[in-house]
Amino acid sequence: MGTIAVLGAGKIGEALLSGLISGGKPAEELLFTERHPERAAELTERYGIASVGVAEAAKRAEVLVVAVKPQDIEPLLAELAPLVDSGSLVVSLCAGLPTTLYERKLPDAVPVVRVMPNTPMLVGEAMSAVSPGRYATAEHVRAVEDMLRSVGKVVEVPEAQQDAVTALSGSGPAYFFYLVEAMIDAGILLGLPRAVAEQLIVQSAVGAAKMLAQGSEHPVLLREAVTSPAGTTINAIRELERHGVRAALLAAIEAARDRSVELGKAHEA
Repeated sequence: MGTIAVLGAGKIGEALLSGLISGGKPAEELLFTERHPERAAELTERYGIASVGVAEAAKRAEVLVVAVKPQDIEPLLAELAPLVDSGSLVVSLCAGLPTTLYERKLPDAVPVVRVMPNTPMLVGEAMSAVSPGRYATAEHVRAVEDMLRSVGKVVEVPEAQQDAVTALSGSGPAYFFYLVEAMIDAGILLGLPRAVAEQLIVQSAVGAAKMLAQGSEHPVLLREAVTSPAGTTINAIRELERHGVRAALLAAIEAARDRSVELGKAHEA
């Protein structure tokens, strides 16, 4: 992919840089932009990657990975517009922002690939979904997928599904963290020390995730294997259903999808 510049070295931006380094990408072929000097110096010391301005990044890099907050996208694209052309590849990691926004703000024929990653990128276990824009070729998509495999797994989806992806896997880790937090509190309520409750729940989550990842059985079958007749688990499941946990989760994910749509519409003008 040549030189890659990450525009915005927050948690996701740093995670991508770290994954690329771990995957064998030379530090000399990586750049990043960061508006806070202390943060920039810290990352350069940690990874040996140069911190540059946006203009320098656009001049030196073939791939520009946009990892800023959605509210910061307009000034960044205004700065990029006179600096890029069809030889640049723009990769958007910004939630809710469609490729048409980039195509409208940047010169004609600049290829854009939209990506929805998630925070397990920090530990090399991201789930990322990619969607090509109007000018992105299959080769561009393959290049982006290869880049993202250094930090997890990748799937290609039509861009129309990206808001759903954002709600499901982009925000998904927060749902699991919320559930783990509640279960630890339940352990404390039942008289367990916090450290013990946390160890029990976190390891249970790790084991359950590994069983799911094997993919040999449907989640329903895995749950049923734990649910003995007249046992403890079926009593717990009955209470979850009685309190509408499944319906609440469906509603929560729909709300996240709706917010992703709103973020995109905010930049339609």
